[in-house]
Amino acid sequence: MYYCCAITDQGVRDHNEDACLIHKTLLSDGMTECYVDEPFLAAVADGVSGEHSGEVASTTCLGLLRSVPFSSRTDMEQRLTEIHRTLCTQGSMQSETRNMQTTLCAIGVDENDVLHTINVGDSRLYRYRGGLLTQLSRDQSLVQILFEEGTITKEQRETHKHRNIIFPVLGNLTSMPVFDIRVQEDRIAFGDVMLLCSDGLSDYASSSEIEEILALPKPLVRRLRLLTELALENGSSDNITIVAMTRIPDTAKR
Repeated sequence: MYYCCAITDQGVRDHNEDACLIHKTLLSDGMTECYVDEPFLAAVADGVSGEHSGEVASTTCLGLLRSVPFSSRTDMEQRLTEIHRTLCTQGSMQSETRNMQTTLCAIGVDENDVLHTINVGDSRLYRYRGGLLTQLSRDQSLVQILFEEGTITKEQRETHKHRNIIFPVLGNLTSMPVFDIRVQEDRIAFGDVMLLCSDGLSDYASSSEIEEILALPKPLVRRLRLLTELALENGSSDNITIVAMTRIPDTAKR
């Protein structure tokens, strides 16, 4: 069993192009918390700024993902291809939604408690374990390539002026996204916190700052609010969305 919570906040912007999903609960504003049994999916989607109807793209994407009957046998590449094609179809029907696009970062826990990770774009998945934060996803972005080439440092990657240049994502009418789908060897352990977030957090909070807040002896949902406040204090100019989950004994549900 897993305890999950989420927050999505428009921040300083006039509307929210982010959305998040925990099992069957789709959230485009506010906070939620719940207990879920495996198998389930959880995800963050960030509508691409500069394109039309980013908020439609993110909520449509997660609405389609919510209907996926996830298990160890699910062909997620096929399912994501279907979601991408649906977004492309809807995004070509009228000018208001022309070329609407969204990132997607998701995890699935199957019926055997095996962890599956999915990434398209630059939203992120972290694991907090033993006081240390580890990024499990790989940013599909220009600055990630520059970092891997050794052209820029990790610190420069977080503040680079071209950090918003990302590879094709879901809904792109001209290029097919690359779906980074992995089955993780390491399962979620008791005490781990899995954290999904949009770049409204990851671009404005360092790993050490996130670690410091996650280490606080406060309810997890309260720590998400503190992370949101931190990003805003650090100058976040984007929407902020965070999903967190932790594994609990079945007897811990209240």
